Amino acid sequence: MIPLGTYNNPTKTKPYLTYSLILINILVFVWELSLPPSDLTQAFFQLSIVPCQFVYGFSPVQIVDFFRSMFLHADIWHLIGNMIFLWIFATNVEDVLGRRRFLLLYFAGGFVAALVHTVLYHYVCLPLIGASGAISAVLGAYIVLYPGTRVRVGFPFFRFFVLPLTLPAFLVLGLWFVLQVFNGTAALNSASGGVAFFAHIGGFVFGLIFAFIYTMRHGAPEQPIYSD
Repeated sequence: MIPLGTYNNPTKTKPYLTYSLILINILVFVWELSLPPSDLTQAFFQLSIVPCQFVYGFSPVQIVDFFRSMFLHADIWHLIGNMIFLWIFATNVEDVLGRRRFLLLYFAGGFVAALVHTVLYHYVCLPLIGASGAISAVLGAYIVLYPGTRVRVGFPFFRFFVLPLTLPAFLVLGLWFVLQVFNGTAALNSASGGVAFFAHIGGFVFGLIFAFIYTMRHGAPEQPIYSD
């Protein structure tokens, strides 16, 4: 299930931070492409968080690695997938929270996501890279702020898309979260590389809590109106 866009939920302000994050991620990936494969692998180990190194050889400098990891991607599809989710869901979240709170959500959520993965996979000596932990925090916030917003989604079928469906955000993101829990549980004892499902789970839960606290203090945002 791949989100294609939201329906009738425009922003009131320009989401410049979302645009900037997307641009920075793209520019960093262009830099990655300029490196030979051996140098790129070395850069991943030097610039991103490596769970076994963090747990067994902690240095305060490694805290920076948590944030640098958020801007590194393994390949073009890794980048595109993350940026699609960021583009579709972050604009409204930034609009509601404001820029300072949005940045706090994004970077704190990404840090918590990476920390959860690092603690659970402390024995893995592979770099953790990607913006998905931070983006998962945005998704967690979105499901609290706009649960009924209709999201256009497509379902891959033999490498083709069936006609897109329109589903409420709580169903789209709820199913996405359940899938992360299912896959994460199945891969809990894996020592190999792959998708950091528990980073997604940690980020999503952080976003839920963050948005819940926000709505308790400031109220829920105005919801889109749909007519059947």
